Amino acid sequence: MKKIIRFFLNKIPRKYIQLFVHMIMPVFSILYKGKKYQCPVCGKKYRKLLPYGYVISRENALCPWCLALERHRQIWLYLNRVKPEFFTKEIKMLHIAPERCFMKRFEKQKNIDYFSADIESPLARIKMDIQAIPFEENTFDVIFCNHILEHVDDDRLAMREMRRVMKIGGWGILQSPINRMREVTYEDKSIVTEEERTKHFGQKDHVREYGNDYAQRMKEEGFSVEEVQLTDFLTPEEVEYYAVGDKSMASGGDIIYVVSKPSN
Repeated sequence: MKKIIRFFLNKIPRKYIQLFVHMIMPVFSILYKGKKYQCPVCGKKYRKLLPYGYVISRENALCPWCLALERHRQIWLYLNRVKPEFFTKEIKMLHIAPERCFMKRFEKQKNIDYFSADIESPLARIKMDIQAIPFEENTFDVIFCNHILEHVDDDRLAMREMRRVMKIGGWGILQSPINRMREVTYEDKSIVTEEERTKHFGQKDHVREYGNDYAQRMKEEGFSVEEVQLTDFLTPEEVEYYAVGDKSMASGGDIIYVVSKPSN
């Protein structure tokens, strides 16, 4: 299964995977049915989850039904446990590179004026370059942008653009893969081939590898940043049960980066 999933991830264009993968997943949902793990996003229970990874496969990573990965389950639990007002307060939301496991759920929320956007995703309603967001200043209450900045030529410009269109007092979740062995983000614009990018940045379409300065980079572009640990709102047993405890940079680690736009 690991080899099959890696083959599809590396050989099939992402937009086709996004369009069609959900059609075959119900088969795996039946085969993997059990009680050891639960996906908090869709609520279904499994004896194990599917492996996932472009280079190294992570065990118990992908929900067979809704396609939620560790980072998506972390975010869903965070919203329910720490920010329940997300589901009740009227908000205008920008969701960049929208994940299938979230889209329909957010669209159904009557309190959310929902905008999905991406430069190439067939799922997004708005075609948009994150480095030139086509909205006015102070438009959105909430912005989600997960595992995108490592793909963007000028990530600092993208950060400034998200801050620009976020309302004062607004907030967002900006996740990226982070190599905890690096103190400083590694970038080299001369590295352009897929083979070399995989070797240096961990994935063929990444243009940098973030280090422990990730939060500082966002602060330098005007955000306030809160680093939320999973253990702040989950017990060790829940971390295991919901399969959110993987600390590898590919999964997003065990920190949720919650940004906000200060008044100054």
